[in-house]
Amino acid sequence: MVLPIVAYGDPVLRKQTETITKDFPKLDELIENMFETMYEARGIGLAAPQVGVPVRLFIVDATIFEDDEDLSEEEREFVSTFKRIFINAQITEESGDEWAFNEGCLSIPDVREDVFRQPHITIEYEDENFKKHKETFTGIVARIVQHEYDHIEGILFTDKLSPLKKRLIKGKLANISKGKIDVDYRMRFPLTKKKR
Repeated sequence: MVLPIVAYGDPVLRKQTETITKDFPKLDELIENMFETMYEARGIGLAAPQVGVPVRLFIVDATIFEDDEDLSEEEREFVSTFKRIFINAQITEESGDEWAFNEGCLSIPDVREDVFRQPHITIEYEDENFKKHKETFTGIVARIVQHEYDHIEGILFTDKLSPLKKRLIKGKLANISKGKIDVDYRMRFPLTKKKR
């Protein structure tokens, strides 16, 4: 089932997320609905808070980048199969010189800005079967994972912008919260009762 994506300004996007236990109700259904929602909105990642559930869960499907000519052959090969479910994730290390990449977010439609992030991360997480993993990611995959991880920490990519950039997009963000934006996927806006 396609769920409405929570728009910028909703308090759930800032909430402290809870750890997921094996007895979490209907976890498989939530994960399935999140993938369906993400694909419907043509996203590459989605975190549970973005569908109104403040738990430590996010999903990523980077396969869209498999034909990206800006990536090395090795990176393209890696992203061509990169689809993951991250439960109770903790980034344990970030390293390397920060690099800029133009990011967007399904909760903040029509806003894209360059965000600086470190290129290497190590992350510990559980999969949908609660099997523990520890992996190191680099480049575009590291960035996607960092972006989604930020969501379960109550952080949005706009938080990482300079004060000037934040001022420049303030009006756009206010309009998003009020639902004064055209989107072609379902959304829930905090300052209006209307869902689209």
